[in-house]
Amino acid sequence: MTTFQLANRIQSLSRNVFADMDRAKTLAKLSGLETIDLSLGSSDLAASPHVIEVIQNALHDPTTHGYLLHQGTQDFRRAAAQWYNARFGVSVNPDEVLSLIGSQEGTAHLPLAILNPGDFALLLDPGYPSHAGGIALAGGQIYPMPITEENDFLPVFEDIPTPVLAQAKMMVLSYPHNPTTAIAPLSFFEKAVQFCREHGLVLVHDFPYFDIVFDSNSPAPSILQADPNKDVSIEFYTFSKSYNMGGFRIGFAVGNAELIKALRQIKAAVDFNQYRGILSGAIAALQGPQDSVQETIKIYQKRRDVFVDALRRIGWNVPTPAATPYIWAKLPHPWENRSVEFCTRLIQETGVALSPGAGFGKSGEGYVRFALVHQPDVLEKVVDKIATFLKLEQH
Repeated sequence: MTTFQLANRIQSLSRNVFADMDRAKTLAKLSGLETIDLSLGSSDLAASPHVIEVIQNALHDPTTHGYLLHQGTQDFRRAAAQWYNARFGVSVNPDEVLSLIGSQEGTAHLPLAILNPGDFALLLDPGYPSHAGGIALAGGQIYPMPITEENDFLPVFEDIPTPVLAQAKMMVLSYPHNPTTAIAPLSFFEKAVQFCREHGLVLVHDFPYFDIVFDSNSPAPSILQADPNKDVSIEFYTFSKSYNMGGFRIGFAVGNAELIKALRQIKAAVDFNQYRGILSGAIAALQGPQDSVQETIKIYQKRRDVFVDALRRIGWNVPTPAATPYIWAKLPHPWENRSVEFCTRLIQETGVALSPGAGFGKSGEGYVRFALVHQPDVLEKVVDKIATFLKLEQH
């Protein structure tokens, strides 16, 4: 019998839709069903050979085996700054860059540096669930900014109540957006920067899908293109999507020097830096040939086209996303407001795992998210299973 008590903050983290779906997947596997998981955006593609070679060589160098302090990340931060300068045309120096053990580490820790207990953070609804987790750990309150198809999945800042703004300290955006796949134009970011300046807000932009855009003539803008002086903004990058390095847990933050310093202070209290060999591999990814990035985009575009066409053939009319490795789809009748039940029944009866829209926020109800993390033949098999499921459920 335990005599201790856990902190109240853990209660908001103890149960969520995705944990429930994970249990449903486990039960489906135990029952003998073949499972096909389209619920997680974990790439099935490989990192580039030249990146792997650099990391592999580092493993045999014992000088890479010790702790890595901030000063030891200088080469990586310099490479990231140079890459950013070339990519977005905004001047960045290495002191405005912080290496991270995956960008999620940064987005989860940053609220600890910004929020006092009770302060509000403005989050997209629907949005990436870990953003809410970081706010909860900091003792903050969440104000969900609804984003709808009618508004191109962009928040309406004028709808934020004045009392909330009076207590708000930060706004979190993320475009191209997970789960809706929306892209925000630079004009929207300019408006967001001005809004945050006027209301004393830190503007946080989570930017994992900057490369996964299918129209090369319409690249996704960086928030710092709207805030080149870095007055209020910080942006988070990851190597998970463009370079298929999700398991290596490497990313970085770039932006306002004071915010970078504050995040570094939080990070120093929690952990050291990523393994030096992985940082060297990340440098190779940024500075080496980018053919693999273009190939990754082509692969996701082909999968998108195959999957969208297959869904439409069975009568499920979904939009063709302009970005991200996801499909955000309204549920067909009679499942319109039953996303968790739909996904639970689907995994139980077919072995196909999806993400219910309700798991991304109240405004996500009525949708499901498909992650395009399998080959086209597997995706077509998924649609066949869904078609059978929908027919059976109609009788």
